[in-house]
Amino acid sequence: MPEATPAQLIECAAASGFDFGGMWAERDTWTPATTRAIRAQAADAGVELLDLEVAWIMPGAPDPWLTELVDIAAELGARNLLCVSSDPDIAATTAKFQALVDRAKGTGVRVNLEFGIFTEVKTIHMARTILDAVEGEAKALLVDTLHWSRSGGTAADLAAIPREWLSYCQPCDAPADPPDTADFDAIIDDAINRRMPLGHGGLALAAMVDALPDHLPLAIEERSAALRDAFPDLAERARQVARTSRAWLDGRG
Repeated sequence: MPEATPAQLIECAAASGFDFGGMWAERDTWTPATTRAIRAQAADAGVELLDLEVAWIMPGAPDPWLTELVDIAAELGARNLLCVSSDPDIAATTAKFQALVDRAKGTGVRVNLEFGIFTEVKTIHMARTILDAVEGEAKALLVDTLHWSRSGGTAADLAAIPREWLSYCQPCDAPADPPDTADFDAIIDDAINRRMPLGHGGLALAAMVDALPDHLPLAIEERSAALRDAFPDLAERARQVARTSRAWLDGRG
């Protein structure tokens, strides 16, 4: 629900029966007052935040907003901060990611590096190289089913990830046929418009779930134009995602 306000994200998480909520913070609109208001609203609603998005590493000097996001996540009580990188300098990405992990030490927040062909950390193997070079218990690797599949990942790749690196994952389904990897617009459209409910597409979801630890929290990443069109009401949209996701998970026994 990209059109939702932070307050609406809490409202919908509370109304739809999810175990956790997620939060998105925009640099231009998020203030210390927002942090205080969302923290109070989440506490009143009984909503624990699984993650905060998104710490986006860019080329150039370290961005103080990313450090601030670690602090916001900690103040909100979010378990995880999602991080991606558009810096083609892998050494620089590693250093910037290390700084975020250092900032998160002792806060209860884990900084999760997400890989995907839309970023400069394109594969699970590139992400592993970075995490191997980073120190600290607050580091983590985030697997999104769509990006894992589109980047050529396998269940064996997932099974080989050190268990201590995993804090949560982002499953979704999608058409089996990938977009043209040379067409950046098609890659982005695939990620924000073409995702599908769990079990309704052609991704190897069962293989992914079987390769990950039991009881790992799942953050359903169902960005979908069809879902937005069919359920313009935000709370009903959230309830629909909860229904279809639980149906697939329950069907696995």
